[in-house]
Amino acid sequence: MNPFVWIPEKPRWSNYQDIWTKIPFARFVANTVYLTIVVTFLQILTSSFAAYSFAKLHFGHKNGLFLAYIATIAMPWQVYMVPQFIMMRRMGLNDKLLAIICLQAFSAFGVFMMKQFYEGIPDDLCEAARIDGMSEYKIYATVMLPLSKPALSTLTIFTFVNTWNDYLGPLIYLKSQHKKTIQLGLKMFISQYSSDYGLIMAGSVLSLIPVLIVFLCLQRYFVEGVASTGLKG
Repeated sequence: MNPFVWIPEKPRWSNYQDIWTKIPFARFVANTVYLTIVVTFLQILTSSFAAYSFAKLHFGHKNGLFLAYIATIAMPWQVYMVPQFIMMRRMGLNDKLLAIICLQAFSAFGVFMMKQFYEGIPDDLCEAARIDGMSEYKIYATVMLPLSKPALSTLTIFTFVNTWNDYLGPLIYLKSQHKKTIQLGLKMFISQYSSDYGLIMAGSVLSLIPVLIVFLCLQRYFVEGVASTGLKG
């Protein structure tokens, strides 16, 4: 054998096991699941509640407030992420999952989509409920929400996928290793001089499973929700 020819050593399974034990991947998955579920629930709650107010209630400057809120969609997050980070740090939320939850609990896109769907529901249903003595909160909970399953399912899929795959937000706010998400955990398999592609592929497949499950469970409402939010009754 020529001593000047270097033959790379085949990776051993023990090496992968050592790397896997050093990186708490299960903890990353738990953090991502917790963050995604909380953010998705809050976005559904706030978006549907605000959309009901804009679509079915009458109050002063309603159209102006709606346009001002929706106009925030046109501004990229990169424009105000530095002032946002400074605000979260002054509030003592740096390196906490609560910072990401507070920032992503509201969605202008979700409000717009839900409002478009609510406008397709006849106002006579709300008027009949008011005549029966229902409050606006009860009308929202017992009349509007059961009828808006397609729009809620569509918003759930969009929010779940965006939060689960978010990389830049956790990268900015989360510094402790035990608080990182699965996307940051996959990045830890890539070093300066080498990459463990086997572990990266295994982690990527695991990270895709929850997204596929959510989509398969809600796909029957997804197309209907996308189509109906662009129509007005």
